Amino acid sequence: MTTADLPGIARPPEDAAGIAAGLEAASRDPTLPAGLRALLAAARDALVAAVGEAEDARLGYRALFDAVPDPVSIIDEDGIVLDLNKAGMAAYRRPREEIVGQPIEVLNPDLPRDHMVPVLEALDRGETYVIEVANMRGDGSRFPVEVHSAGFMYGGRRCIVAVARDLTARRMAELRYGQLMEVIDKGVLVLDGRGRIVQANAAAMRILGAEGHADLRSWWNPDDWTMVDKDGRPLTFRELPPARTLRTGRATGSEVVGLYHRPERRLRWLSVSSVPLFAPGARRPSQALSFFSDVTELKRDSALFDRAQALARIGGWEWEVDRDALYMTDQALRILGDRPVRRIADLLVALAREDRARLEQALRSATTDGGTVDLEVQASRADGSPLWLRIIGEGEAGRSEGTSITGTLQDITERMLERETLRVRARTDPLTGLLNRDAMLYEIETRLREPTHGGLAVLYIDLDRFKMVNDVLGHAAGDELLDAAARRISRAVGTEGLIARFGGDEFLVACNTRDDPERPERIADAILEAFTEGFRFGSEEFAITASIGIARAPRDGDRPQLLIQNADAAMYDIKRRIRNGRQEFTPELAQSQETRLRMETQLRRATDNAEFRLLYQPQVDLRDGRTVAAEALIRWQNQQFGGMRPDHFIGHAESTGDIVRIGGWVLREACRQVAQWRDQGLGLVRVAVNVSYRQFLVEDLARAVREALEEHDLPGPALELEFTERVLIEDAPDTLRTFEALREMGVMLTIDDFGEGYSALNYLRRLPIHGLKLSQLFVSGVPGNQSDVAVCQAVAGIARSLGLGLVAEGIESDSQRRFLLELGIQFGQGFLFAPGLPPDEFARRFANR
Repeated sequence: MTTADLPGIARPPEDAAGIAAGLEAASRDPTLPAGLRALLAAARDALVAAVGEAEDARLGYRALFDAVPDPVSIIDEDGIVLDLNKAGMAAYRRPREEIVGQPIEVLNPDLPRDHMVPVLEALDRGETYVIEVANMRGDGSRFPVEVHSAGFMYGGRRCIVAVARDLTARRMAELRYGQLMEVIDKGVLVLDGRGRIVQANAAAMRILGAEGHADLRSWWNPDDWTMVDKDGRPLTFRELPPARTLRTGRATGSEVVGLYHRPERRLRWLSVSSVPLFAPGARRPSQALSFFSDVTELKRDSALFDRAQALARIGGWEWEVDRDALYMTDQALRILGDRPVRRIADLLVALAREDRARLEQALRSATTDGGTVDLEVQASRADGSPLWLRIIGEGEAGRSEGTSITGTLQDITERMLERETLRVRARTDPLTGLLNRDAMLYEIETRLREPTHGGLAVLYIDLDRFKMVNDVLGHAAGDELLDAAARRISRAVGTEGLIARFGGDEFLVACNTRDDPERPERIADAILEAFTEGFRFGSEEFAITASIGIARAPRDGDRPQLLIQNADAAMYDIKRRIRNGRQEFTPELAQSQETRLRMETQLRRATDNAEFRLLYQPQVDLRDGRTVAAEALIRWQNQQFGGMRPDHFIGHAESTGDIVRIGGWVLREACRQVAQWRDQGLGLVRVAVNVSYRQFLVEDLARAVREALEEHDLPGPALELEFTERVLIEDAPDTLRTFEALREMGVMLTIDDFGEGYSALNYLRRLPIHGLKLSQLFVSGVPGNQSDVAVCQAVAGIARSLGLGLVAEGIESDSQRRFLLELGIQFGQGFLFAPGLPPDEFARRFANR
């Protein structure tokens, strides 16, 4: 390929004019047909136009090519120079004929033999190839260039255009810059965009104490340095002038910065300024250039007095009364937040309104009789932040040069804030920032003592299902929930009442009812509305509601404790009945509360008094009604309360901890009964016993089960233990070991009421359990309720996929039985078959199966 082959370089054929002339003559030949003559004329015109366009393109290319100010070469893929522009001829000081047609080595004699390989590889990737080399002029001299190469195709072959930019001026500038850096007596640092040291001159090394080290970057360790401003305030790197320059893109004026070098135990004071450096086309600086000089001696000489003032947080002031000229030391101005203060009015305007009159009176007294000023006042800095001052002054009346008062200004903000903090802390709940129990009791008592209070109401708020979040996600999530709940309550109450966290997940609101008797109900409804939206924790969402009890003074109590106690009773009643509601206190609730306390007292003695008994509800084969096992159901027969089902007292037992003793009795009694049936010839009847999770926490459950079985000489399969879903969410090694030990005994392990609570399926597959019990909460709605149908289908699917047995509870109709059989659930229990039966009646039923 030659230059004649390139686009825009090609010349028209030498005989094009002759061909055009021949076509012209032929088109005028009268012997030829008219149509042929017209065709020849058109061919002539097309040839003339093409020749003209080709010449125009060539001239345009040449003009553009020669207009580029940098040397431009066009070479083929073998490295042969095909063309060179005027700038190239001038740079290389050679005529074009000496270069075109020669290998590129004529310009770059130092290139390696395979120098085209990386160029072509870059062009194949669609990239521009850039390299710095030394080009050679005609006289043999060399000069540095940066060559940018790009590729293009012509005629099916690859060509390369190479632009060489002369770096001589840049290299000379870099050399002069480096020389200047080294001879200047001011420290110079160049930092990159991330604040790292790129370059440092000799003066910077000397000023920073790094003389004798080869490189500041390797010597500099940020952990060895503490940085402060001119007033001794600690600085972070982001606050230093070069960091601000990198962040803002603006230069900084001279600033005094202190650098304390821990290994040397030496403090250096530097005057630092910075300017940004931008890359071409960049909007943010890529580097910061910092200049600094050592002003340690000047700083030490001028700052000794200011330092003493600053350490004591005391500044000086003088007021020339006759001229109303007020002078402040630098430290006094710093205390005021650099507020411009030139007259006494400028100082007064910084004070709180109630303290201005006090200072004015003290100043008048000092000017008239030479007395003293000594006040603690509240003020604000120029930025509005709070400030407390102690102002001391003494008048000098009778001076010939005029009356003057001089004194000191001390910043006592820290002491006052500490005092305020201690006062607030003593009244504030640290988690939510609300009032605490003691503060609320004080506020209620104070309002009840006011003879004109006219009415006060207390709202006792308890979060429903809070314990579940605490158990599922841990105490950190529980604290997060309490804080979020406190914010919702605060928004709902607004300014209409005081709010306190009274303990755990309980909150208290106290409000005035004198001007609005319906305010308590309105606040309660607003709080309930605030809890309609669930609480999210990561990907989990929990529906947390509130139960609210309301008590009014003086109707429901004229003392804080009694008023709160009655509001608590109302809250407990609504929580027990429906949750997510509000309840006013009534005398009937007082009676109910007394009954609850008596019940808990009686419950504590019930085991010792032999007041419990067990009934046995048959578990049957749903296909034929044949009894296959039993579930032990506890009943309580008390002299005061009569017979009670477990849903009337188990909750009390859980809250008081008596459930552990009761659960132990149930386990032993069930084993005794199974042994008795066996001795009566009924064979081995498997009995299911409910186990509270509290039995995991306070006793060795595996040991208790083993002792009960051994006491009555029973095998493990005679016993089935039913646990709530809470065991699924406790990833405790002790829980897993207990389950494994129980399974090794042969004891059946079942999750009761599956689907009602937080079904942690990830743990379900890890615990060595045998089966699930489908809650009657869902069974009761089938087959008519589609939601319950969906839940039953899902639980049945889970049981099948994990190879677990499944028993349905609460079956009351034959349609429910048939539906469950269609789902593949073979066993169940419920009133359709039998309620809980006394031991003898169950034995007769089992014997006749």
